[in-house]
Amino acid sequence: MVGVEFFGDTDLAAVAIWGFWLFFALLIYYLQTENMREGYPLETEDGEPAPNQGPFPVPGPKTFKMPGDRPDVIVPSPQNEAAHRREDLAMARTAVSEGFPHAPTGDPMRDGVGPASWVPRRDLVELSGDGHPKIQPMGAHEAFFVSAGRDPRGMPVVCNDDQVVGHVVDLWIDVPEQMVRYLEIELEAGGRCLAPMQLVRVKPRYVDIRTLDTARMAQVPQTASMEQITLLEEEKIVAFYGGGELYCR
Repeated sequence: MVGVEFFGDTDLAAVAIWGFWLFFALLIYYLQTENMREGYPLETEDGEPAPNQGPFPVPGPKTFKMPGDRPDVIVPSPQNEAAHRREDLAMARTAVSEGFPHAPTGDPMRDGVGPASWVPRRDLVELSGDGHPKIQPMGAHEAFFVSAGRDPRGMPVVCNDDQVVGHVVDLWIDVPEQMVRYLEIELEAGGRCLAPMQLVRVKPRYVDIRTLDTARMAQVPQTASMEQITLLEEEKIVAFYGGGELYCR
């Protein structure tokens, strides 16, 4: 029989199955280490290196080429971890051992801790595939219009304390996705702010912001420009409204 002299008494089925298990184990090892490029080495709640880093080693640095003139991202790297770490958080331990939550020591909404916490993302505008800002005011695009549901522009804005704080003047849209991301609100106390569309309710006669009261609306994080929004600004705004779900109810 062909091949008998070459393989002899080798069990080819056993070789195949053991080869598969070896490949599968190496695949798991590779995927797990690649998954550790961000957030590692592990840290305690106080920012110190965690004593237990897990069974897999941290992978070597890998450079991700970013489009346009944006700086390349190297992960993992001490510089990258330091850039995404917030220092001197207004929080204190509630227990000696690890794994217990920290308690806010100041105003958690303004300090950005607890449910209102945010991550220091890059202070850059998110771009679409053609290199333009993804999120822009609808007023700058004549081709966009509200095709279904109620158009909230011009409606008064009511907070959870039943007070009118302003009115909607524009919608900020995700141009590639063709959906509304934020409402632009002109406050009666002066100034403008953005509200995430997912955290408001458009009623027949008004817009309901159920997570913030009148005083908190004046503290909503601002954008550097009223024509575009950065990733960091989005993070802070959404965290502020989301934190109000607990702190302002």
